[in-house]
Amino acid sequence: MSYVAPRARTGGVLAAFALAGCGALLAAGCSPPGGAGAGPAAASSGPAASASSAPGASGGASASPSASGPPAKGSVTVTGVVAKDLESPWGVAPLPDGSLLVASRDKGTISRVDAATGAVTAVGRVPGVAPGGEGGLLGLALSPTFASDRMVYAYFTTESDNRIARLRYDDKRPAGEQLGAPDTVFRGIPKGLIHNGGRIAFGPDKMLYAGTGETGETGLAQDKKSLGGKILRMTPDGQPVHGNPEADSVVYSYGHRNVQGLAWDQDKRLWAAEFGQNTWDELNLIEPGANYGWPEAEGKAGKPGLRDPVAVWKTDEASPSGIAWARGSVWMAGLKGQRLWRIPLAGTAPVAEPEAFLEGEYGRLRSVVALGGDKLLLVTSETDGRGSPEAGDDRILTLTVR
Repeated sequence: MSYVAPRARTGGVLAAFALAGCGALLAAGCSPPGGAGAGPAAASSGPAASASSAPGASGGASASPSASGPPAKGSVTVTGVVAKDLESPWGVAPLPDGSLLVASRDKGTISRVDAATGAVTAVGRVPGVAPGGEGGLLGLALSPTFASDRMVYAYFTTESDNRIARLRYDDKRPAGEQLGAPDTVFRGIPKGLIHNGGRIAFGPDKMLYAGTGETGETGLAQDKKSLGGKILRMTPDGQPVHGNPEADSVVYSYGHRNVQGLAWDQDKRLWAAEFGQNTWDELNLIEPGANYGWPEAEGKAGKPGLRDPVAVWKTDEASPSGIAWARGSVWMAGLKGQRLWRIPLAGTAPVAEPEAFLEGEYGRLRSVVALGGDKLLLVTSETDGRGSPEAGDDRILTLTVR
């Protein structure tokens, strides 16, 4: 594996990384711990029967640390480049063979990245995607039963809303024609030029979770009848889960500005990252039915009835997007901040201040995917209209972390 220089590099051969370990995990019917949007969940527990059995529920494992936690200081080594020359990459879903499905936000297409060679081939276009501003083809996730149904879930913006559809992936068909017709499982999420949310992931309970934004209409976040500014929890068919905070509602938590990252830790607690406005970006521990404050609070306000974040950042240091859980820490990609943040946790409590890596070296960072153990994927976002793309952008990097 050759060393991969940061953005100041002048060229050179880019090494591809074989994701065999991830493929073995997925083929066994599970996925790497904390892999938001990366397919089946790490745990194989059955569907939740009550709110207390759902990930992030009050009491139980989330009430206290489960261990002493990871070391205060960590490390990140960039070990290779899986793919380059990608256009507006957003969601990533590892396949059972270790290859990747990657969504292009602005093109509305899904591509496959070969695990062994790094070759990028077209899978197909998602019908109905209407790119614009921060909207387009966003999160991807594999069905919990992908081995049998071959379903890929996609969160995307249309002319009228944000919605989630599933499409059958058939790699035996010709390149560019491998997606079946979309089956919309959920629709009606508010859309806007900004704050469309878009991260989706299947949790340890095999339910589908989605992070949404309030589209710039701040009042939507506190309106429980609106789907904007929420984390949603639904069955794979898009129905409310028995045991959700309110009957017949997919709303799992509210008071969010724009949820961009979802991941579960080793104790099945749900974590989420979201954009602040002018002052504080947030990492939140998600509890069912909890109010995370926006727009009444930004950052750690200490107001009764509102849930404070576990960690905060100045907006020019983060603008968080995807997150993943690995080696006892949450790893968070920063867009405007152009760095990867490590938040070491003992249970629900940080054991040290968040630690920044790769600052300014690869530009804007969009998604993080856990591959198991100390391996992560990191997706850059220089071609999203807000970056300064260089030759080879955008890229998917492989990392070894501690």
